[in-house]
Amino acid sequence: MGGAVSAGEDNDDLIDNLKEAYYIRSDLVERAFRAIDRADYYLDEYRDNAYKDLAWRHGNIHLSAPCIYSEVMEALDLCPGLSFINLGSGTGYLSTMVGLILGPFGVNHGIELHTDVIEYAYQRLDCFIKTSDSFDRFEFCEPSFVVGNCLEVPPESRQYDRVYCGAGVQKEHEDYMKNLLKVGGILVMPLEEKLTKITRIGPNSWETKKIISVSFAPLALPKHSTNGKPKTVPLRESPLHRYLNMEILV
Repeated sequence: MGGAVSAGEDNDDLIDNLKEAYYIRSDLVERAFRAIDRADYYLDEYRDNAYKDLAWRHGNIHLSAPCIYSEVMEALDLCPGLSFINLGSGTGYLSTMVGLILGPFGVNHGIELHTDVIEYAYQRLDCFIKTSDSFDRFEFCEPSFVVGNCLEVPPESRQYDRVYCGAGVQKEHEDYMKNLLKVGGILVMPLEEKLTKITRIGPNSWETKKIISVSFAPLALPKHSTNGKPKTVPLRESPLHRYLNMEILV
């Protein structure tokens, strides 16, 4: 999915094209997109393709098309201090943009199936923190990534203000995804080949909006452990939240 806007010469050119095509519609989302060079999440030998409105995959490493990420960022309706989980967090590109908006008191979790992709995401995150001018211009909510299957979040885990799933969700898993949300929260996911925005407006009530047609690889189903019980994913707190909790305990 992609190719909806013209190719750019650099990151700013790409963002200009996404704005012109009305994929980026808010100043907040525009600032986040301009702050992070998409090419920094490509392997060096593929950087020439970074500013095309196309998805990219190399082995397990995957980036969705810029027009998809634009629609996702707009639909999430982000603001500082929210809690967010990225199911299938991949390279960390989206999670890092989200972190620029959430600020220092947000929560920014990611779950990714592949260990090599987690390692790649942390390399990209470290590079952003150490080398990007944007890191000094924003109050950043640093993402925390863990390896696991996003259908194995333990039921006692927190609910989130915002949830994004970067894989096609089968209809039978729709309720599982919804239950990750707090009341008032927003879930964005590919559901039945439509990028779908679901808002939890009450304990048992939801508002659903179809955004655009998409084609995503389906969610990988969980594998059971040897004793027949499903595994669970241990979600980490962000460094700041660990520090604040220590201060409270002291």
